[in-house]
Amino acid sequence: AVDESELLTVPDGWKEPAFTREDNPKGLLEESSFATLFPKYREAYLKECWPLVQKALGEHYVNAALDLIEGSMTVTTTKKTFDPYAIIRARDLIKLLARSVPFEQVFRILQDDVACDIIKIGSLVRKRETFIKRRARLLGPKGSTLKALELLTNCYIMVQGNTVSALGPFSGLKEVRKVVLDTMKNIHPIYNIKTLMIKRELAKDPELRTQSWERFLPKFKRKNLKKRKEPKKKNTKKEYTPFPPPQPESQIDKELASGEYFLKERQKKRKRMEEIKAKQADAIKRRQEERNKAFIPPKEKPVVKTKKASTEKKIDIEAIKEKVKNAKKKKLGALPEEEVKLKIAADEKKKKKK
Repeated sequence: AVDESELLTVPDGWKEPAFTREDNPKGLLEESSFATLFPKYREAYLKECWPLVQKALGEHYVNAALDLIEGSMTVTTTKKTFDPYAIIRARDLIKLLARSVPFEQVFRILQDDVACDIIKIGSLVRKRETFIKRRARLLGPKGSTLKALELLTNCYIMVQGNTVSALGPFSGLKEVRKVVLDTMKNIHPIYNIKTLMIKRELAKDPELRTQSWERFLPKFKRKNLKKRKEPKKKNTKKEYTPFPPPQPESQIDKELASGEYFLKERQKKRKRMEEIKAKQADAIKRRQEERNKAFIPPKEKPVVKTKKASTEKKIDIEAIKEKVKNAKKKKLGALPEEEVKLKIAADEKKKKKK
């Protein structure tokens, strides 16, 4: 009886056998080709490294052509090509070269256990300023965050313009894509890096292969530090009533209520002028009071004379002399035996007399 968990796991050190000509002796029936454009600033680099690209693809019987007039790279299969997936790897190779990935890293794509992923991040954030900040967060100070991510995922990562190019094993590419997308969604990459570090340590323990790792992984809660600003005018919903609101009073209704409606035009005009003059008088009075404030002297605080501490202290010379005399009379140390006996005898005589 074989344990099912052992059947599901891949044994350590196992590798898939390489695809050889014996697997496909007749070759390919049709010719396949892929082309990609490259920016002007990559032209000088591609000119230098193109012989190396042709040599690397020539081992897999794939032709490569560089057109500097159109600014394009083309890869095509030949009659000798036996690996049907070689043209897909060649397509990825020219794509990565156009994305500013150096040839020292790009030629690894031709290996079986290496793949690539081009993540488009330009359309994930609306504001350009926010996009630049989050892209810089992915790089970290002096590229430290990106370097940590490369070490944990065993992938080469290149952040260029609106895309992130990653090159490495399939498991690492999956993690890279998750971290990049989370960073663009305003989740700091340090949280994902911490999780990856814990996963790497857990993977070393063979007993935990079949167990869930949820209890070991950290759970980060989102914290909104900035509180939402409350509006100055809060619109409170009134209780619903089936009856319409009362109609507001018109100007004529107000005049009828106050009795102005029945006044003559002259009287109305006089009343208006009186109101205006009263307002003007109040404003003049207020202004005059404000001007007079400058001429009113402030209340002065009572002056408190500070007593100067006497620096000269009187020295009592006579008191010092008495202290010196008393000190001379006192004998230091214990009394001699004869003096002690005399003192004891004198004390006994005093007691007997009493």
